[in-house]
Amino acid sequence: MRKLIPALMASTFAFASFAAFAASHGGAMTDEQKMEACKKMDESKADDKMKAECKKLMEMKK
Repeated sequence: MRKLIPALMASTFAFASFAAFAASHGGAMTDEQKMEACKKMDESKADDKMKAECKKLMEMKK
């Protein structure tokens, strides 16, 4: 029983760190996904960075 609890704790921490690592490396959006997001974007709620990125994508598309 004394060895079980540390083993469970170690496996819990290992699983949590692996899940965090996997979540942080999920991947970036493709340009097509960004274009769809820009089309669905509400202009009043978007920040300046998002607006600039959408403008750049629109110019690249032309």
